[in-house]
Amino acid sequence: MSSPRPPDVVVTGLGATTPLGGDMPSTWRAVLAGQSGTRLLEDEWAADLPIRLAAPAATDPATIIPAPRLRSLDRNQQFALVAAQEAWRDAGEPAVEPDRLAAVVASGIGGLVTMLDQYDVMRTRGPRRVSPFTVPMIMPNGAVAAVALELGARAGAHSPASACASGSEAIAAGRELIRSGRADVVVCGGAEAVIHPLPMAAFAAMRALSGRHDEPLAASRPFDKQRDGFVLGEGATVLVLERHDHARARGATIYATLAGAGLASDAHHIAAPDPDGAGAARAMNAALAEAGLAPTDVAHVNAHATSTPAGDVAEALAIRRTFGSHSDAIAITATKSCTGHLLGAAGALEAAITCLTLRDRTAPAIRNLDDPDDEIDLDLVRVTPRDLPQGAAALSNSFGFGGHDVALAFTEA
Repeated sequence: MSSPRPPDVVVTGLGATTPLGGDMPSTWRAVLAGQSGTRLLEDEWAADLPIRLAAPAATDPATIIPAPRLRSLDRNQQFALVAAQEAWRDAGEPAVEPDRLAAVVASGIGGLVTMLDQYDVMRTRGPRRVSPFTVPMIMPNGAVAAVALELGARAGAHSPASACASGSEAIAAGRELIRSGRADVVVCGGAEAVIHPLPMAAFAAMRALSGRHDEPLAASRPFDKQRDGFVLGEGATVLVLERHDHARARGATIYATLAGAGLASDAHHIAAPDPDGAGAARAMNAALAEAGLAPTDVAHVNAHATSTPAGDVAEALAIRRTFGSHSDAIAITATKSCTGHLLGAAGALEAAITCLTLRDRTAPAIRNLDDPDDEIDLDLVRVTPRDLPQGAAALSNSFGFGGHDVALAFTEA
């Protein structure tokens, strides 16, 4: 006797707070317009940093969350809460039993800023002045805890940590919760907030950050010959995933179907990608297989493309490995050129953008792509957005330090 087919999983809500806007619609408009969230930090604390470029959130969560609650949440948790509230409203606040509602919200680094700030408090003012909220604020699962408490999610609260692939892995985990029968609705995504002297100095020491101080808006330039590193961003994005029949029964708007998720690992280097792109290719192939898609069904890829010299080439090779000659027919975009790199929130943001790309059948252009790298033999979307065909499938890629590889496959609603 064959096992029942797992239910289809659809996206019914989107929420975000990013360097381009305080919600998902404003962020999407800015991406389509090719705007940049990067700026030169003029704050006193940044004056001595070797790299002073970053992409701070466009909207301070302090303008949204009441002050008493704000004090008990790290900034990444604040972002997660803002994005989750928007996504939940956008989904129509689905009527679902708490025992059938789950949350999976990731962060690559967690409450690091709170930890550093409270250490300074202890050192300068004494241990009795340390905040009683410190432990919940620095917990790696703090963001999902805030979201689960807000929505009353009792089917599970999970927080995968896989560096820059964390947000995408959270979405993959949310899909599996529905397919396994544990939940009907899952709120999932990623949040990050580490624009702070120590993380920025540490990334600069790795030579991972762009140093284009004279042209901040041109600093993030995936696939371009002159790329020199990523721009650190902050914010959160949350998606509401739902069992397809559950969404249809309540008349929900469906953005896209999350048709497949592929996970793999490089086992190559703690920070550098496999130069052949083998792990990334395995993740993409796994996503296609799970979705029941042929390579020729895919018309678009939102690349991880952080704007690092080695990473962009490795991903281009991985796409070639996966799609072969069909790579020439796939519109490749890289929206970190606009948003900067939101680390653990990046994959969730790019997944949401991919859903909107399919809804509007419009692939955003890559900002700052003035002179494409000769080693990157792909059909890169340049200058203006590009129309996509009806019925297109798309992938959203995320890769993280430690060799984490995640690809999400979406199809039109």
